[in-house]
Amino acid sequence: MGKRDLSPTPRRLFRKKNACLPPLTLVQGWWLFATALAALLPLIQHLPLWLSTAAVTGMAWRAWLSWRNGRLPPRWLLFLLVVAACVAVAYSYRGFFGRNPGIALLVIFLALKLLELRSVRDGITVVLLACFLLMAGFLFNQGIAAALYALAALVVAVAALIALQAGPPVRVHERLGQSASLLGQALPFMLVLFLLFPRVQGPLWGLPQDAYTAASGLSDTMAPGSISQVAQSDAIAFRVQFKGAAPPPHQQYWRVLTLTDYDGQVWRHHPTREHDALPYAPAGPSVDYEITLEPHNLRGLPVLEKAGLLPPESSFSADRLVLAATPVRSRMRYAMRSYPDYTPPPEENARILAAALSIPPEVNPRTRAQARQWRAQSSSDADILRAAAEFFQSQLLAYTLNPPLMEKDAVDAFLFEHKRGFCEHFASAFAFALRAAGVPARIIGGYQGGEINPVDGYFTVRQYDAHVWVEAWIDGWGWVRVDPTADSTPRRIEGGLRTAIGGGEAPLLARQDYAWLREFRYRMDAVTNAWNQAVLGFNPQRQREVLGRLGMSEPDWRKMSAWLAGLCGALILALVLNAMRERKKHDATRHAWQIFLRKLARQGIDAQPWMGPDTLARRAAAQLPQHAAAIRAITAAYVALRYGDELPPELRRRQTAALRDMIRRFRP
Repeated sequence: MGKRDLSPTPRRLFRKKNACLPPLTLVQGWWLFATALAALLPLIQHLPLWLSTAAVTGMAWRAWLSWRNGRLPPRWLLFLLVVAACVAVAYSYRGFFGRNPGIALLVIFLALKLLELRSVRDGITVVLLACFLLMAGFLFNQGIAAALYALAALVVAVAALIALQAGPPVRVHERLGQSASLLGQALPFMLVLFLLFPRVQGPLWGLPQDAYTAASGLSDTMAPGSISQVAQSDAIAFRVQFKGAAPPPHQQYWRVLTLTDYDGQVWRHHPTREHDALPYAPAGPSVDYEITLEPHNLRGLPVLEKAGLLPPESSFSADRLVLAATPVRSRMRYAMRSYPDYTPPPEENARILAAALSIPPEVNPRTRAQARQWRAQSSSDADILRAAAEFFQSQLLAYTLNPPLMEKDAVDAFLFEHKRGFCEHFASAFAFALRAAGVPARIIGGYQGGEINPVDGYFTVRQYDAHVWVEAWIDGWGWVRVDPTADSTPRRIEGGLRTAIGGGEAPLLARQDYAWLREFRYRMDAVTNAWNQAVLGFNPQRQREVLGRLGMSEPDWRKMSAWLAGLCGALILALVLNAMRERKKHDATRHAWQIFLRKLARQGIDAQPWMGPDTLARRAAAQLPQHAAAIRAITAAYVALRYGDELPPELRRRQTAALRDMIRRFRP
């Protein structure tokens, strides 16, 4: 006796293993493939080449088996593939713990799960894995494009779930429409939860350390070429909203970190004590502004010089930085105040001054000789500072993003041989020369300049605005800012990077000859900024502000929870009432059919529970042959309305009315 084919379609994705588990059809399998592929695509750029190739190969293998109606790989082979893939992940990422290895394992499990698809339950597992991967994509990118893509992929995933549970297949656009309709019903709940769910500062759970390796920008070390690499990027570092006019360009110096320790090649940040008191006495008018900072994985908060207040959970360092309590690993917004004028402190900590004088021995002998000459010819540190500035101007140094390689005695090579460098070469040489002359000096890293976006009015500072300069301690003056780059190339300060270097060296979006591209960037930046402020920046403080404007006085978690429960209950009630109203529309057809059945029952024709409409119609026509035509017409109209395709509301009303009219005229 031959084996009976239990699959609902001639072409099966697999042979049915267990009678308790309904098998998958080919159409359901293609929906699952589409869901898995949609979840994988945004992650490919973040995965190793071998992993992306293996995942795509596994999916292609499964698709080929489905199309050819081939046998699935045996269990022992899948087990070996799992072991080999896990070993490869552990070797590539040096372990299993962290964001990247965790996502890699999910990708492997998704691809291998497709190779053992046997039932609807397996299909649901595939959809859930794909949803996890869609959420994992937000660990890399939280922009508008990423959100829209995730929403589109979610529509496909929900359509796959519907296909797994629904009856006969329908056209693709109809299935996607059903999915979009279901997600549309969930949209009000999403908005209510977004607005009212009590928020906490920071993520709900800790992320592994490798979740922050993609943060770009400055670092706490500086070697020749490090700042010029950052300056190649047009990524946004932070946005500023000034309460009033922006300060002039020569005051747009944004301090982030200090670089004090120097070993002859690399400058490093030297940690100092922290406190809450201002290290100077502010004087004159203030500049008030609000900064939206992109994550940079440093504690230093960009502020204009002479910060006059502290954001929450931050402190001043002894070298006058504003430091967050922890490295900034998520978008942060804080209000600030700075004072262009101030009264300098009468003295400085001896340890700080000693660190600002330290230089390694026997490096850059020519610069040391020049510094000794300044000391011999000057009567004060202020005179040495002026002599150093004049010397740098007289050397005719060139400002470029592509300086030559200077390995040994880099300062001598820059000042006396190549004479071409970026801002880190200028600042490093100037600070070393001052220290060699006995003047305490340190390098300040941060950003200089920025530009106003004419679309939304925000002041935008990008990575190519990264800059370093020098602060020198002068008795009676305090720490004095000196920018040797500005002395040699004033255009860098007044017009930014794009005016200071050749058009071929500047980043694409910083070039002046692409006005149309800059205009497009302004508009895209404005949209992105609105998304960041309204959605990604919706922190507890922002939530309280919005709820306060909506009339909720002093919102706390109790009030928000009560409102959340009430609004969600109201939404559920509205959906239930709408479902009941729709059911009444469909029940009008069933009500008319019940009238027809009662008329037949009076003639001794009872509808049994096991009878379908066609079976009942044949029996009734046999017993009432004189009314056979009317019985068949009524039954056909009822079947079309009850079990046929969804009709437009107006057409359905007309056909239901016609059915009721036929039943009213039916009088056996």
